[in-house]
Amino acid sequence: MPMAHPLVAAARALTADLADLRFSPPVTHVYNPLIYAWPLHQAYLKRFGGGPKAVVFLGMNPGPFGMAQTGVPFGEVAAVRTWMGLEGTVDSPAHAHPKRPISGLDCRRSEVSGRRLWGLFAQRFGTPERFFREHFVTNYCPLVFMEASGKNRTPDQLPKPEGAAVALACDRHLARLVAALEPAVVVGIGRFAAACATRVLEGSRVTIATVPHPSPANPAANKDWAGLATAALEQQGVWGGAHRPPAGTGTPGV
Repeated sequence: MPMAHPLVAAARALTADLADLRFSPPVTHVYNPLIYAWPLHQAYLKRFGGGPKAVVFLGMNPGPFGMAQTGVPFGEVAAVRTWMGLEGTVDSPAHAHPKRPISGLDCRRSEVSGRRLWGLFAQRFGTPERFFREHFVTNYCPLVFMEASGKNRTPDQLPKPEGAAVALACDRHLARLVAALEPAVVVGIGRFAAACATRVLEGSRVTIATVPHPSPANPAANKDWAGLATAALEQQGVWGGAHRPPAGTGTPGV
């Protein structure tokens, strides 16, 4: 039998690790797009997740109109369908919130964070092939947490025992992903993701960098996020050409 794609195997292991977790109010609904949007997520991993990569961008968890709809990190529908050229069926979650329906690639709402992130990459690199040749984008946690009102809750807002259980599974997955892709740099998109990368990769040779989160909830991102992010990446040497892993080398300590 052919060997499973390492990122596909890691994603399946993550889903299994998260399967039995339960969450208390105010969380009433939890979506896992690695289950109901698996065809699209798997297509993303197989097409763009071949390593090694120089840089891995790490987000926090899915947005309601991005990865929650498409299964692709920061998965603004237009970027997934038009720029990346991905296709795949998306089902409804088992316990869907009436205010947060899943429409997949038919979703008409725009994920602002994803539009800004993928817009920057498209502007700088032109084609997805040029971007993904040395870069990859993933989320630390694949789960979407919602309250009864439909409001999102982020992983750092979970009660400590529940957050610790999520972190155990997600830390393991990040370590597997980094071992497979062998990046020289992991870029945390926002401080939470950067802190997670720092914790998981402590003692390795991977450099941790960070960029401001592109969410409209971040006031600075609403002025010129692309310019802020580009300047941060250049100042940290991520896009200066210094961080380029030799082909076939591993990442010691991971």
